[in-house]
Parts: sequence; structure tokens; C-alpha cells
Amino acid sequence: MLIDPFARAISYLRVSVTDRCDFRCVYCMSENMTFLPKKELLTLEELDRLCSTFIRLGVRKLRITGGEPLVRRDIMTFFKGMRRHLEAGDLDELTLTTNGSQLERFAQDLFDAGVRRVNVSLDTLDEDKFAEVTRWGRLPQVLRGIDAALQAGLKVKINTVALKGFNEDELFSLTEWAAAKGMDLTFIEVMPMGDIGNEDRIGQYWSLQDVRTQLATRYSLSDLPDRTGGPARYVGLQETGQRIGFITPLSHNFCESCNRVRVTCTGEIYTCLGQEGSSDLRAPLRASEGDAPLEDAIRAAIALKPKGHDFDYSRQDVEGRVSRHMSHTGG
Repeated sequence: MLIDPFARAISYLRVSVTDRCDFRCVYCMSENMTFLPKKELLTLEELDRLCSTFIRLGVRKLRITGGEPLVRRDIMTFFKGMRRHLEAGDLDELTLTTNGSQLERFAQDLFDAGVRRVNVSLDTLDEDKFAEVTRWGRLPQVLRGIDAALQAGLKVKINTVALKGFNEDELFSLTEWAAAKGMDLTFIEVMPMGDIGNEDRIGQYWSLQDVRTQLATRYSLSDLPDRTGGPARYVGLQETGQRIGFITPLSHNFCESCNRVRVTCTGEIYTCLGQEGSSDLRAPLRASEGDAPLEDAIRAAIALKPKGHDFDYSRQDVEGRVSRHMSHTGG
């Protein structure tokens, strides 16, 4: 097992397979992004070897992220390769977070590779607002992808970034839409990551305490003990029968139970999303055909995992800002 300095067992790995995306969401990246040269990215074979090493060291849940993971060429080769760990019982879950743009094309292939659950990032059901927040995205394409995923047998959870003045008026319509399709819905507070030009982080921030208070004006909420391996805390809505999740890195951090680390598409390991510190896994991965140097580098990185992050908007200043874009680390 991988145990960090605060006695937390690391059983959840999130791996970014690309920094590229076919959207340019305003809270995630600038419109004119400079992406990494392809030679700097881990190959699909290297990603397989890296993930397999983590699984051998005790990781039980593997989430694939980006950028948008499904825009990487031949990515299904990687998913099909990871299926062997599910079949062997060494991995409990293989899943991904996606913007949904490519789901119509890949939903059945993902199910066949052993994926049973996907998270789809979706902040609005208004087509014009969707184009505004994603800059390049098309809502009908994403909605078709969600329907294709459900038809393929995938359980879909919607992730919605709570944006003040943008989707406050859709709180109930998003909830009802997700409930009608049998989908859980998780709200996420916007995080201060990356240089996104003129966007106002503090102005975007909508506390999920307020979201919960508003939901309680229409629904009967009950706290649930459910955990899915991530930071969300859930409530049940009696009237719809669905779960609503809250990921609150700002109003209430969840660091005391953090069981996860992130690896970028270039092989950097970040043991905390909200800290700058990272370690290089690409060099030891490429330095030897054996995995001992890589295992040593992983253990050394876990030994440096901090107690928590420092995100804070309380002083009307973006404290704890992280310079890298979310697309670099993986959501």
C-alpha cells in the first residue's frame, strides 16, 4: 500500500492522457492555448505501464482525465489494455471524466472495455450559454453523447461548476433534467487555477452552502454516507430519488480524507490539486525496462504529499492560486 505522511492510504489515481481539449471553458483555460508538443507526452504504452505499476502498489480506482481524454488518438487501445486489471480483480473501477463531445462515438467501446461509470462536465442546458462558457462547444452534440452513454449501459453523473450569475437560475432545471434521466448531479465550486485572462475568479464563485440552501427550499434533503472514492459529499432528494453531490474545496475542504493523486500526461505526479509541488515519473519510467526505479519514485512522491490545499476567497482575494491550468493536471 501507498501510505502518505498523514496515514492516508492512496487508492485512487487520476491520470491525464492529454492536455488538449476541443472546448475552451472559461474557468479552465484561455481561448488561445499553447499545448504541449506531442513528444513530451507519455505514450499509450508508457501510460499503461505507469498505471499498472500504481495498481500493483495498491491503487483500486483509476480515473482517466484530460484535457478531453477521448480526443487522444487511439485512446481506446489504452482502455482495452486496462480491462485486464478489472478482469484480474486488481482494479475495482476504471472510469473517466469527459466533456461528452465524443461520447456518441465511443460510449459502446468504453462499456466493452469495462468502464461502467462516467462523469460528464455540463454547466448549463441553455445552448447559447453553453457556447459562451465552453467557447467552442455545441450542446446538442453533448446531449447526444449522454444519451448514447446511457443507452450503452453506462451510469452517467453530471458535474456542474457552480458559477455565480451564470447558472444560478438553472439550479432546479438541471436537477429535474438529471433526475428524469436517472442521473446523479454533483456541483463543484470554481477553483483558482491557471491564468484565464480577464475572468474574475471571485465574481464567479458561488458557495455550495448557498446551493444547498436553495435546493432545500424545494426538496427534502437528507445527508448520505455514500462515498465514490472522490471528494464529493452527497445528499438524497426525497422527491426525485437522486443523489446530489457537493465538492467544496473553498467553503469546506475535504483534505482530511484525501486518498488520491494525479499524474499529468507528461508524467508529473501532483499529490495535491491545490499545491504547486510535483515530482517527475517520466524520467524513471524511461530510464529502465524494469519498474523498480518507477516504484521508488512513486513512493518518494507520496512521502511528500501535503496535508491539504490553501484555496481561499474569504478575503476577497484569490489566495492559494495555482498557476497551472486545470487541463494540465487533469480535473
